[in-house]
Amino acid sequence: MLVDVGFKHIEVGFPAASKTDYNYIRGLIDHNRIPKDVTIQVMTQARTPLIEKTFEALKGVPRAIIHLYNATSPFFREVVFNTDRSGCIKIATNAVNDIKRFMALNNETKWTLQYSPETFCFTEPDFGLEICNAVIDEYQPTHKNKLILNLPTTVEVSTPNVFADHVEWFCRHIKAKENIIISVHPHNDRGTGVATAELACLAGAERIEGTLLGNGERTGNLDIINQALNLYVSGINPNLNLSNISSIIKEVSYLNNLPVHPRHPYVGELVFTAFSGSHQDAIKKGFNARKNKPNERWEIPYLLIDPRDIGLNYESIVRVNSQSGKGGVSYLLEKNNIFLPRVLQIEFSQIIQEQVEKTGMEISKEAIFSCFNEEFFSAAFPFKLVSLKCLCPDSNEIEVNIQTPQGLNLSFKFPENKIMSRVFNSICPNRITLLDKKEAILKEERSTYSYVKIQIEDNIIFGIGRNENRRKAYIEGVICAFNRAIKKGYVNL
Repeated sequence: MLVDVGFKHIEVGFPAASKTDYNYIRGLIDHNRIPKDVTIQVMTQARTPLIEKTFEALKGVPRAIIHLYNATSPFFREVVFNTDRSGCIKIATNAVNDIKRFMALNNETKWTLQYSPETFCFTEPDFGLEICNAVIDEYQPTHKNKLILNLPTTVEVSTPNVFADHVEWFCRHIKAKENIIISVHPHNDRGTGVATAELACLAGAERIEGTLLGNGERTGNLDIINQALNLYVSGINPNLNLSNISSIIKEVSYLNNLPVHPRHPYVGELVFTAFSGSHQDAIKKGFNARKNKPNERWEIPYLLIDPRDIGLNYESIVRVNSQSGKGGVSYLLEKNNIFLPRVLQIEFSQIIQEQVEKTGMEISKEAIFSCFNEEFFSAAFPFKLVSLKCLCPDSNEIEVNIQTPQGLNLSFKFPENKIMSRVFNSICPNRITLLDKKEAILKEERSTYSYVKIQIEDNIIFGIGRNENRRKAYIEGVICAFNRAIKKGYVNL
């Protein structure tokens, strides 16, 4: 998976510390599992027996990076190793000398050395520089055989800008800079691993070490997917294939037995989801504006990138709970080609609001459509259209049969635009006026949606008709409005 994503340096283990790692690395080499454009990297502490075991594990590898490290901070020097600055430097240079010797004995492999002053972030800047210069003097890197100096934030102890200042000062003063690759290795103890990496790159770092989704010790290492997608958003190609992020999440979660937080940047289940009504309305308007210019630069309110760029869809962008408004509800309806007039959007969103406030829970898209059908196309409506016949092709006179709540069929013949006065004003004493009607044709369904607005006394009510026949859709819309008026108590039969 890592190879498919596009990583070229992959740290595969600590062979001197673990038999499992040792056997795994031997398997990669013996079974020729390392692609020609990929270099594996292994870790070792600065001790001769461990270095020897590391080279034993790598016997016959085409290319490899030996990642050597020792702690350099005052606390570690004094408490863990009981040594001073010169003793700490000697630990590093002796190990480099061992590594050079084993490299020479295994010269069929293309070797690269990487050195990490492990506790660089809380090592005195002058001593961090001194020990790295000593490693350079011992190793003698060249332009063709560069040394990687990897500067870790082993435990975050400062704001990212302070670490970046440290890196910048180091880059300005390190010797043989043309033969050095500056790398950083951020952890995430303060939650600023990505910010640390970004500022370190601005300060001169050329290489970043991280993990997928922030796995690692304690709070984890830098999430390299987060870092890569930040570059992508900034218009910089990270040269990683993250176009199917769901498969990466699934595999990493399974292998590490660690779930991904729903709000993890870019990859969490909810990061492209809006519940807020104002956010939903802005997103809806952003998508509507984009319909006429789909190839222009991505600019949708509240959506940092196009979810489709990482293999996701728009299904979960808008979800509805008690904080949502008409924008969210109408967005979901419009995804199914149901475009309500604005006033009807407000009315129907209030119906959904009542539903979610009863439960205190999110309402699913399926439940919204069920509620929509129940509200406007209920089989329990007292009045129903039975049939419609056009009496004369050259006129608009029609014959309509309507079933009453008592099960009777009423038949009416009249011009199409007189349905309100001829039918419902004869059924009930209330004064009914048709105020407005609109149509929307859905080619996919071969249906016409007719939106009807009527006034009964001082009450405004909407109805919707849905039929392949546009005349039937209109009359069903009128009947729907009348039925809803009965339900709301606006009509006295």
